[in-house]
Amino acid sequence: MPSTAAPSLTLNKQFIPIMNLPINPLLAICLLLMAANVIAEDMVVYRSPACSCCGHWIDHVKQNHLTVKEIVTDDLKSIKTRYGVSPDLSSCHTAVIGGYVIEGHVPARDIKKLIESKPDLAGLTVPGMPVGTPGMEMGDKKDAYDVISFDRNGNKKVFARYR
Repeated sequence: MPSTAAPSLTLNKQFIPIMNLPINPLLAICLLLMAANVIAEDMVVYRSPACSCCGHWIDHVKQNHLTVKEIVTDDLKSIKTRYGVSPDLSSCHTAVIGGYVIEGHVPARDIKKLIESKPDLAGLTVPGMPVGTPGMEMGDKKDAYDVISFDRNGNKKVFARYR
């Protein structure tokens, strides 16, 4: 006669001890730090409502897998002052990501390199608006330009060259 009892479910006993272990505090700290790093990679971009090239640069950054929050403002001067961007380093928009300032049309690969290497810098800039930078594309025309790193003491150094 067939059994009418419900089938029983048996667990693989070699996995049960692992499920009963408390969470390792070191693992918990590592997970929190990883989560903080993900949050730090969200970029806030301050831009003028009158500038269309900023939108093209934001598209470039998004295409390179960075999350962007746009803040449209007519008061970019105070934003640049707040983040220590001097007039000689200035461009049309200012962004902040992972504690760094990104001024102007900095290529996404340089932003990622900055975030990954975590140098003791204030940020990166491409001063002015050189043709051929991300967001400033004009066909085959390209100006040579440098991405400049700067620190909180006003020291500047070439971070990357584009020719």
